[in-house]
Amino acid sequence: MQPLNLLPISNPNSPPSMLIPTSSASADTMLVRSEPHIIHSSSSSTILLVQDDDDDSKIETKPLLTRAFSYSSSSSSSSSNLVMQQRRRRIASANSLLSGAVEGCRREMGKAASDTYVVTRLSFRLLRYLGVGYRWIARFLALGCYAMLLIPGFIQVGYYYFYSSQVLRGIVYGDQPRNRLDLYLPKNMNGPKPVVAFVTGGAWIIGYKAWGSLLGQQLSERDIIVACIDYRNFPQGTISDMVKDASQGISFVCNKIAEYGGDPNRIYLMGQSAGAHIATCALLEQAIKETGAEPRASWSTTQIKTYFGLSGGYNILKLVDHFHSRGLYRSIFLSIMEGEQGLRQYSPELMVQDPNTKNAVSLLPPMVLFHGTADYSIPCDSSKSFADTLKALGVKAECILYEGKTHTDLFLQDPMRGGIDDMLDDLITLIHGDSSETIRENSTPRKRLVPEFMLKMARSVSPF
Repeated sequence: MQPLNLLPISNPNSPPSMLIPTSSASADTMLVRSEPHIIHSSSSSTILLVQDDDDDSKIETKPLLTRAFSYSSSSSSSSSNLVMQQRRRRIASANSLLSGAVEGCRREMGKAASDTYVVTRLSFRLLRYLGVGYRWIARFLALGCYAMLLIPGFIQVGYYYFYSSQVLRGIVYGDQPRNRLDLYLPKNMNGPKPVVAFVTGGAWIIGYKAWGSLLGQQLSERDIIVACIDYRNFPQGTISDMVKDASQGISFVCNKIAEYGGDPNRIYLMGQSAGAHIATCALLEQAIKETGAEPRASWSTTQIKTYFGLSGGYNILKLVDHFHSRGLYRSIFLSIMEGEQGLRQYSPELMVQDPNTKNAVSLLPPMVLFHGTADYSIPCDSSKSFADTLKALGVKAECILYEGKTHTDLFLQDPMRGGIDDMLDDLITLIHGDSSETIRENSTPRKRLVPEFMLKMARSVSPF
């Protein structure tokens, strides 16, 4: 068989796009046109490539290798551009994240520096009030020893406070720097939960919302939301500022707690030590406002189901000398209470006995006062006397005493001891009622946070 010959020719008379066989028998030839019509000839084995002379278009031929190489180069270039774009995006994203992290770090450092400055300034101001007195210096040193002995418990509670997803820290409730509160939420939020608005203690000087983290953790594990309210301390503020802050925090809880899963119909108010005094004053002031001609405030005493007072002082006029003997000097305490007139104005036991507040007293919720009989910071007679006065005025009140318990036993040592805690059990029973046993059975058992010998040593050196 002869080889197939491909001959380019021009034939303007032939129709385009056809393959025309030639008539020559000796040369197996076929004309090839630009159109893809092929006419086969049995007598020819040669194909002629025919192009019209009058056609301006030219047949452009490119080697297959060149086309393949060109495609590969284009594809490779496109892929390379895509990779570079993705790399640039990743670098830009990383730079953005780094910039955000640096900016966030700067803000945090700035806030920490600002807070440190404020605390330092207030500390020096407080020292100026205290002067050089052996009583408060001795109490301060005792406080340091006390804290060191309880450090194993503080570390565990601190870890929970800063890293638990159940703790919402620093929620703003007002326009002052200390108008913040922490929320402790139960893990199981399957329905509206009862709420405890808690005002921490601290001798009106060192109070802070984080002091309630142990109580907040234990109550939240028993299906109760806890809101720990912060407030201005002396010398940043005086008693009227503290009461105002506490009232604003209570208002926030009453009006906003439903957004966090709380039951607005089951709100309880609780205070500890100085916080019990401040919370009671806020409650009484609110009741007085509601019976007066002032416009209705943002919360009402009717929204508080029960008040719980833990180791509180309710007749400040009687406690001035006692506090002076324990290092909280009379001059400082008078500054905190805004003078001699403030001792009577901010003594809840005296406030409720004022004939002008008779209608306000009738608005008070049930009052339950907890106190230890071995409390030497604020004697238990303070709670007993206040409860008796309230009952005489027709208020539903009760004083629950715990034999041999000190000021800090009920709030710190007993909770860190684990096991059974009488005050905590009473609190859960009063809040949950008939379902309290079921709540206890389904709760995580209370574990020991501090060895017993350290708890006993801490109790012996406690300045409170």
